[in-house]
Amino acid sequence: MKILFNKLKKCNRPLLIIFIVSLIIYLISFGLFTISLLRLADIETIIRIACIILFFLYLLGFLIGGLISLITKRNKTLISLIGITFLLATAFGFISYHINKTYSKVDTISKKYVTYTADMIALQNTNEKDIKKIGQISDKTDIEGYILANKMIKKENINQKNIVKYDDYYEMLTALYAKEIDACFITNNYSIIYSSEELFANISSDIKVVKEYSEKRENQDNIKTTQAQGKKLTEPFTLLLLGVDSEKDGLNANQAFNGDTLMMITFNPNTLNATMFSIPRDTYVPIACRNGAKNKINSSAAGGTKCVIDTIEDLTDIAIDYYVKINFKGVVDLVDAIGGVDIDVPVSFCEQNSDRLFGDKEICLKKGMQHLDGEAALAFSRHRKTLPRGDFQRVEHQQMVVEAIAGKAKTINSVNEFYDILDAVSKNIDTNMTTNQMLSFYNVLKKMLTTSNSAITIDHTTLVGNDLMMYNSSTRMNMYTFQYNKSSLKEIVDLMKVNLELKEPELIKSFNFSINEEYQTTIAGQSANVKPEASTELMPNLVGESQTYAQNWANARNITLSINYISEGVHYNENSEDGTIVTQSVVVKTPLDSVKALTIGVIKHQETKEDNKASSETSDEKKSEEKNESNNSASSTDSTDDRENEIPDIPGLN
Repeated sequence: MKILFNKLKKCNRPLLIIFIVSLIIYLISFGLFTISLLRLADIETIIRIACIILFFLYLLGFLIGGLISLITKRNKTLISLIGITFLLATAFGFISYHINKTYSKVDTISKKYVTYTADMIALQNTNEKDIKKIGQISDKTDIEGYILANKMIKKENINQKNIVKYDDYYEMLTALYAKEIDACFITNNYSIIYSSEELFANISSDIKVVKEYSEKRENQDNIKTTQAQGKKLTEPFTLLLLGVDSEKDGLNANQAFNGDTLMMITFNPNTLNATMFSIPRDTYVPIACRNGAKNKINSSAAGGTKCVIDTIEDLTDIAIDYYVKINFKGVVDLVDAIGGVDIDVPVSFCEQNSDRLFGDKEICLKKGMQHLDGEAALAFSRHRKTLPRGDFQRVEHQQMVVEAIAGKAKTINSVNEFYDILDAVSKNIDTNMTTNQMLSFYNVLKKMLTTSNSAITIDHTTLVGNDLMMYNSSTRMNMYTFQYNKSSLKEIVDLMKVNLELKEPELIKSFNFSINEEYQTTIAGQSANVKPEASTELMPNLVGESQTYAQNWANARNITLSINYISEGVHYNENSEDGTIVTQSVVVKTPLDSVKALTIGVIKHQETKEDNKASSETSDEKKSEEKNESNNSASSTDSTDDRENEIPDIPGLN
């Protein structure tokens, strides 16, 4: 080593300094390059390892070759090596910068921390000084409705005796509208969540915020599902797409959603096949976070992402690996970033823009094939009011937009376009996928880009059923529901399970067609195998019917019947016959699958004093019948008249 140092002292000093500087620069850039490559888990692993080994060997070669060139005074060779080393260091820096930039943008898609805000709200005409009874949700795990509400209670010195607990937000809001409470604690996104309900359609103008409390906390919706832990996107997976209808750009706050857009997607990377199942927002199902109580599926959004996922898993018997929550506002940026999408618009319509403005700001589309920018694509995805099939047609439009966006994957041909897409996605999407899981989708994209005829094929589905108006106890109003057909759902679920390789496909052994008829692809959920089903039975109006009728009706449905006899009061009617039903405890149109017991009010007339006196006189006359035959005849007539006023014996009354 001493000999080496002595020889280096005799070398060209400027070249020696440049050599040492270039060596240090290479070491630093190579170290950053190696760290960057190691972050790209499961992406071209063999190539990454080979690159690291190759450039490490170059480092050794440069070190040894440079020293030999210095000692032997081969200055031209050394200058060439230094030039190559500087070029490699520059390339390392460039590659590391773009890898880290991409990784950072992808990493921000999954929001680790969000800002939660709880509001104390009251009706617009409520004086703050008059607020006494305040509603609060009873679920102790609810961040905004319970945890932050308690902090607000403590901060504002609110007496706990004034707090009224509720198990359900809809019940609490209904109580507020009915003025049974003066205020309540709720998420500040209440207008997004509840405005789709008829009773709360004008909640933005009906309600005012009295107090507010915010905290930045760990994202409680960042659910790491057991089945998705350690899973790669190169394996078949299930994804739930959730729409957030926010007027703001970005998802940095707790963006609750109204559940109007629920799209379940299965994807098989081996076959590049996907299935899309849009669940109609009014589908009547058991809600997981409400102990299985039935309601429209969009109401599950009030319980958070986990409640929605659990509800859909119970409905389909398919585990959901990942969720993606997308802000509708971000659809505008995403579609613009990919240069727009081509859509065959089925019907002409006008819709508000992304800022929810009509007038000269509204978006109007004509029927026919056209190229849509971001604003037009969002309007196409949102609109439903003038569509012939309403929400059912809207979900088809949403599927068309998703399919069109996916079809643009092969058109990305520049780094800037790639970053524009990442910017739109990272701001407006939240997911429970890890960064490495998202990066592993690179292998799927590579397959699409490098293999001929390898575009993603999408199987569409349609859930059929029937419409039904029923009573909603939470809002105390009749509501529209969609009663799904069980065989239709099974057909869709079977298709998704086949795509996930959880079930073997059934082979079609026969096929009929006519050359005179255009062939149409069968859509899962509405094939000839889907059979009609009986509608959900609702509570009838029993008022005016007899007690015997009600007893037989209840027995046939295993409903416990209780009877209150009414002899006076507001429901008593002296003109009604004994045994006539005048009240019932269960509201008409309540689904019977939630009814276990029923109480009816039944008329039972009381005997008057005159009736009792007449009955006594009749008894005396009967005793003297043998003594006075002429009086006996008169007594008999009076007795007949009196018996006409007596209460007849009705079986089951006593």
